[in-house]
Amino acid sequence: MNILVIDIGGTNVKFLATGQTDPRKFASGPEMTPEQMVAGVLDAAKDWQYDVISMGFPGPVLCGQPMTEPVNLGPGWMGFDFAAAFGCPVKVINDAAMQALGSYHGGKMLFLGLGTGVGTAVVMDGMLEPLELGRFHYKKHTLEYYLGARGFKRQGRKKWQRQVEQVVERLVHALKPTDVVLGGGNAKKLDPLPPGTRLGDNSFAFLGGFRLWDSTKPSECGASVSENGSEDIPPAGQAPASAS
Repeated sequence: MNILVIDIGGTNVKFLATGQTDPRKFASGPEMTPEQMVAGVLDAAKDWQYDVISMGFPGPVLCGQPMTEPVNLGPGWMGFDFAAAFGCPVKVINDAAMQALGSYHGGKMLFLGLGTGVGTAVVMDGMLEPLELGRFHYKKHTLEYYLGARGFKRQGRKKWQRQVEQVVERLVHALKPTDVVLGGGNAKKLDPLPPGTRLGDNSFAFLGGFRLWDSTKPSECGASVSENGSEDIPPAGQAPASAS
């Protein structure tokens, strides 16, 4: 089975298919509708072969459907029929959760995605649980207000780094993970990394998308991956060394 993985972000839409090594992308932005996204992917990936699609959506997802309109994109995502638009089966998952699924090595992993917004997920004993902590009230605003891309620009790198360190410390204290992964485009700006964390990579979102179609514990509204984080990778699926 050939899989096309689409990672929708507030800045770019990135995608990669089984057997390919170099992802492709085009700009997204606050005006992009799902119709425009579908048209852009179909055009840019017209020379790739795929049977099914995994799609990382920048917002909460319940049983394969966006629960809200995305903050950083245009309207029309709730209730949109992606399978009909693409003409093949589509699995939709929160974008941070998809990257978390690709980052998983075992145990209880906390994933914190630092990009345009803030994405969070926990993978425990192979079972994925997406979270929406970016909208959690923190200090006078939300976590996303302090840790998102606008928070980075407003505060500067040093103050932003201190905010990240404080949030990570509190989440670790509350959730007791055995592994903490910091992903998203802004995670590489952390210097040094908070103690006890490791740096993720946006390319792991593609790996998570491949794993989404080969779950060892399939369920209607969830996803899972094996304990060693490798058995569920489709043999033909490839993730790039990096995705900038």
